[in-house]
Amino acid sequence: MGRDGPKISSIGIGAMSFSDFYGPTDEAASHAILDTAQDLGVTHIDTSNVYGMGRSETVIGTYFKAQPEARAQFHIATKAAISRDNDGNRVFDNSAMHLEAELDKSLKRMGIEQVDLFYIHRRDADMVIEEATQNLARLVQSGKTRAIGFSEIAPSTLRRAAAVHPIAAVQSEYSLSTRSPEMGLVQVCAELGTALVAFSPVARSLLTDNPLARATIPGLSFLAGNPRFMEPNLSANLEATERFRKLAAEMQTPAAALAISWLLHQGDHVIPIPGTRSVSHFHELVAGVDLSLSSDDLARMEQVLPIGWAHGDRYNQGQWIGPERYC
Repeated sequence: MGRDGPKISSIGIGAMSFSDFYGPTDEAASHAILDTAQDLGVTHIDTSNVYGMGRSETVIGTYFKAQPEARAQFHIATKAAISRDNDGNRVFDNSAMHLEAELDKSLKRMGIEQVDLFYIHRRDADMVIEEATQNLARLVQSGKTRAIGFSEIAPSTLRRAAAVHPIAAVQSEYSLSTRSPEMGLVQVCAELGTALVAFSPVARSLLTDNPLARATIPGLSFLAGNPRFMEPNLSANLEATERFRKLAAEMQTPAAALAISWLLHQGDHVIPIPGTRSVSHFHELVAGVDLSLSSDDLARMEQVLPIGWAHGDRYNQGQWIGPERYC
């Protein structure tokens, strides 16, 4: 995790799934995934203060309360900076006061004294990145986090931030359906020794053997308005990914495992963080770690899902507020 950071597992857990973001779940299901993670050697948990408005962190906290010895087995990352103004509008607050106050709440919810990694979830465009980085660095000095990172920033922004303080990780959407990180972020992270933490590595279920049912999508607020899950794009994306599912079947592996393995073959610094509400699906995802893909295998994957295959943007206009576009 970063050039001088601790060794962690090849993949982690995207703990947004510990809330109801992709469908209903409960504490017992999330705890079962954490139990399985311990059994399989998955050590990284990536959460945020806004996942379920604190619910994800609370679930992690109750797990550690029941199993205090488990804290030492996990590398914990959380995020802050997404907030609301007095009128209820979404804003991004990178101030030192806000970040520390939110981190304190996160630590309390998880029942721990320090996180291993603390990200700014969204950059405040009105604050220079150097100041935002200094605000994060103060939290390292205070001992409340071991390392710092950013989510959804541009390669040029990362260079500026790294000139102020080592940046252990940048989180970005990256998968066979979202290849934009290859336009600079993958390369700059490798150059600087920064981990690239890849969220939505199975394209919000599209790159699995069981994509979300059409009837489920209208009930999920994020996906209901996401261009890739709206018609006619949804039908086109399901048809396109059916070729990928057939390829995975020919290779005798779950589609999710194949999608994870492809990411792991993009660089040793790329760390996928799939989320799931199912222990059986978690096993499929982790199976990607043990796949060794040949150059011919990678070429076949590129043939069935060539770069740019996805129909629709990855975000709608409102969802694009915050992430930095750089290509």
